[in-house]
Amino acid sequence: MQIFYSDHFVLPLPAGHRFPMPKYARLRERVLDSALGADCRVPDAATDEQLTLAHDPAYLDKVKHGGLSAEEMRAIGFPWSAQMVERSRRSSGATVAAARAALQEGSAANLAGGTHHAFRDRGEGFCVFNDSAVAARVVQAEGLVGRVLVIDCDVHQGNGTAAIFRGDDSVFTFSIHGANNYPFAKEAGDLDVEVPDDTGDRAYLDLLAPALERAIHKARAGLAIYLAGADPYIDDRLGRLALTKQGLLNRDRMVFEACEKAGLPVAVSMAGGYARDIEDTIDINFHTLETAAWFAR
Repeated sequence: MQIFYSDHFVLPLPAGHRFPMPKYARLRERVLDSALGADCRVPDAATDEQLTLAHDPAYLDKVKHGGLSAEEMRAIGFPWSAQMVERSRRSSGATVAAARAALQEGSAANLAGGTHHAFRDRGEGFCVFNDSAVAARVVQAEGLVGRVLVIDCDVHQGNGTAAIFRGDDSVFTFSIHGANNYPFAKEAGDLDVEVPDDTGDRAYLDLLAPALERAIHKARAGLAIYLAGADPYIDDRLGRLALTKQGLLNRDRMVFEACEKAGLPVAVSMAGGYARDIEDTIDINFHTLETAAWFAR
């Protein structure tokens, strides 16, 4: 299974910044030390042409040239820098590459990505470009697939993804997320499942199973993009849910088994993960990758 990673994923941030950038380097180390390491590849950065399939050209221009207002940058949560722009391009490029590879091999992964709070004309919530939306549009534009299903299991709703594809029958957006978590004003996706605070493994999986079946049936897609957030974990600082590592592994297996049954290739991104102990996030992400590799052709 091909796994895409770039050193640009680790963005220098001010001391004390709450986004856990070191997790990307730690996850890469874990992958390289495992049997999965031989399949790591460096993705190309997403081009302007690719990004504007999902984003407004005027927004892209402001991001590229540092023209975002202070308010727009506060909504994103990162300070502007050339490194931030390159990181955002590489993250989207990695999901594009994973989508292409998944169509050939059954599954592939981006060690970052899942930037689902980016809208067509703005970013927010640590998300500059929406890699899932960009990847879906690229594979459609290249004639590789007609319809795409986004399966978003990050604990936060994929509001930007839902907004970008609203009214577009060629991309079905499914999000299962914390009812009382960010974003507090939700966007309407094609299928949204809201999960109460403190929900544990069994209750979560009981909600996921029928919704996943419905999403796959309704989407009639040729590719799934799976945001495998680690943040529903019980000890996640931003999660508010109570899933164990085993529960999250069972979630991943459920998603891949359902997609395999439907003949759906899966491109995976890691999305959110903010555990108090960073090694817990790394464990969850790594087990997602192992599960994805198991289902590769």
